[in-house]
This record gives sequence, C-alpha cells and structure tokens, in this order.
Amino acid sequence: MKMRMWIGCALLALAASPVVAHDFWLQPSPYWIVPHGTAQFTLQVGHGPYRQRSPIPARRITRFEDIAPDGTATDLHSRLHAGVADADADVQFTTPGTHLLVLETDNRAMTSLPAIRFNDYLHAEGLTPALAERERTHRMDRDGAERYGRHAKTLVQVGPPGTAAADTVTRPLGLTLEIVPERNPYALPHVDELPIQVLYLGQPLPGGLVKLTRLEHDESPVETQRTDAAGRAVFKVPAEGSWLLNVIWTRPLPASEDVDFETAFSSLAFGFP
Repeated sequence: MKMRMWIGCALLALAASPVVAHDFWLQPSPYWIVPHGTAQFTLQVGHGPYRQRSPIPARRITRFEDIAPDGTATDLHSRLHAGVADADADVQFTTPGTHLLVLETDNRAMTSLPAIRFNDYLHAEGLTPALAERERTHRMDRDGAERYGRHAKTLVQVGPPGTAAADTVTRPLGLTLEIVPERNPYALPHVDELPIQVLYLGQPLPGGLVKLTRLEHDESPVETQRTDAAGRAVFKVPAEGSWLLNVIWTRPLPASEDVDFETAFSSLAFGFP
C-alpha cells in the first residue's frame, strides 16, 4: 500500500512539472582541458526550456569513475558534492589523452503516468517492448509505472587529441544500457561519420531509438536513428559545439512487482573547443 501511495505522489509531481527527465547527462566545463587542469561537472536533466540541474541525491549515485587513456579506473566519489551552487563535482586531470567519465545511479527511482501520457512516452522513445507488452496484456488503457536507473558517459580531452585513447573510448564498460562509440569523436575531421553501438545487458540492442542533440540548441534532436540488428547506427557529427547521444530501453517486470517495467536511460556526451 505504501508503495502505491508513493507512486501516486510521483504521479502528482509529474503532472505539476513538465520535466519528465528523459535526457540525463554529465556536463563538464570545459570538455577540453590542459594537463593538470580541473573541470567542473553538473548533472543535467531535461531539454529545451525544461532543462535544469538534476536534483538526484548523491546516495543514489553508485558509480562515478574516470577511465584514463591507459584504461586505469579511478573512483571519483570523493569529488562529488551534488547540489552545491557551482557544480556537482570537480575533477583534476593529469594524464594527456581522452578520458572517459562514467556515472551510474541505482534503479530505485519510480514514475507513474496516466495511460495516454505513458503510451505517448513509449511511442516517443521507441520503447517497443513495453508497447507490445501493454497490447498483449490489454493494458493500453491502464496507467503505467516504471522504475529506472541512469547510465551516463562523458568524454573529456586532456591536451591535444591523438589516437592513443581510441581503445579506451571504444571499449564497453559493462553498463546495463550503454552507447559505445566505435571511433573516438575527438579524432574526427571537421565533419565526419560517428558509428556507435548500443549494448543492453552486454548484448547488441536492435531497434533502439538513438537521438543526437546539439546541447546549445536542445529543444529537439538534430537526428534520430534506429539501431540495426547488430545494435549499430551512424551519425553525422560536425567537430564543433557540444553533443549528446541518448537512448532508452525497458523490459517488462513480473506481475508480482510494484511497477510494470524496469527502464534504463543511457547517454554519451562530448564537445569541441
């Protein structure tokens, strides 16, 4: 009963706020930095006029690491200060090359939406497993509830770009849902293709709806692609501005659970000087 009451409160909160918080990423300032420099990070959520600092509490952040160009992982929890006025974290970088920062939350967040809004959300994000399950169980006219977690990766370039970091950047990290670039974006020429692969539970994800958004104008995506049978898609990315790739996927939960679906949100952020 308490769980149902909590979900009802979440529904009221969502109805009062236009931020359903689908987009989530780790935003550095700046993306490119000199060796031994310090970058500040904020946790961003939403898009367009509804974009804001994420209010997520630090206790829900289960992983915050810097993967150095040589593959060494450094825990950054001590650098977190979520909700502080200036930034949510600050990190000093010493090793030249492309650093891959990863932040994950637990999957205990929950939302509930009326049937029409939930179905619209599933259509907009390309969540075909949830739509198919709701149709199969004749629940298209029922309210929908999900629990979710977030998985964010960000690329920071320390010193001039090169090719040494390509293996680290293109290596999967074992996230529940993960966007893996097959090339280092910082090694791209002025305008070139960026191939990516999406993995879900360690396997290629076909049919995922991946969105590319320029963060300076983030009201709507610049481009969307469905992943192919191997979980791959290719985007055109000019080597200027700040960019976000994001994808969402979900799976139905047993009827004994308090919510209907378990959803993962994944993002990859990078930018150019």
